[in-house]
Amino acid sequence: MAETSGLLGVNYRQIEIFSAVMKAGTVSRAAELIGLTQPAVSRAIAELERAIGFSLFDRVRNRIIPTPEGKLFYADIERSFLGMDTLRAAAARIRDQGSGQLRIGSLSALGSSLVPRAVKRFRVVHPDIRVTLMVLPSRDVRDGVASGEFDIGLAADEIDVTGVLHQSFVTPRVLCAMPQGHPLAAKEIIGPHDLDGVDFVAYVPEDRARQRLDLIFTEAGVAPNIVVETIYAATVCALVAEGVGVGLVSPYAIAGADPTRLVLRPFEPVVQSKSLLILPLDRPKSQLVRDFIDCLMAAR
Repeated sequence: MAETSGLLGVNYRQIEIFSAVMKAGTVSRAAELIGLTQPAVSRAIAELERAIGFSLFDRVRNRIIPTPEGKLFYADIERSFLGMDTLRAAAARIRDQGSGQLRIGSLSALGSSLVPRAVKRFRVVHPDIRVTLMVLPSRDVRDGVASGEFDIGLAADEIDVTGVLHQSFVTPRVLCAMPQGHPLAAKEIIGPHDLDGVDFVAYVPEDRARQRLDLIFTEAGVAPNIVVETIYAATVCALVAEGVGVGLVSPYAIAGADPTRLVLRPFEPVVQSKSLLILPLDRPKSQLVRDFIDCLMAAR
């Protein structure tokens, strides 16, 4: 490797050979360690001495003894090598772990269940990595990923996917959630006509799942009595548990709910709560992001 200093004309190979001689104590032993002949080692040392302008060794009865200048020069070389080792380790760490933190944005339905399970798995592999998890409306998750605020995002499928990489993540079938003791709890399956005039906790009108449900209700000629609209699945569960009304939720959304206060029934026709995994468009996936995606997939 002939990486040459513009000031001294010293190349890296000469420094490497000098360091080997200092460590080995003899030219012959150094030559064995680095795979050169003794004359080649001696020649490299002589060229280095000419380049730097002082002697590195005294030759005494066929032995070489480092000069005081040689010892001082070697000490500086060792510090430089230590610095290079530190830089190499830092480069490897950055290559494998990115910035040393992972920033995740998630919609509510997954942010209280599946994503925490994935974080638990991830921390087994990366216990020293700081994780930031923000539970936000899907449009804010999308904006955070597009701007680089988040390394990875999970959002409902109604988002604008312009400017982000995206793929389908989970598409669970929604369930009808009702308070314990509700009259509909006696039924095995809940259909649109069962909800006609029933107090209902709905998602906001721009929610894609809400739009699918509105279409189903319209085609069936029924109209639930919408008493609350919200953007968060966890809020739907909490309101249902308090007896405010009936709601339709993803099975992932009920993870933090009190099971003794809710009754869950299948809803027909089948409605799926679709979510997307989204990533920044112009940024290669770091090893941390790849590992967390693996954890997400395993947690589904």
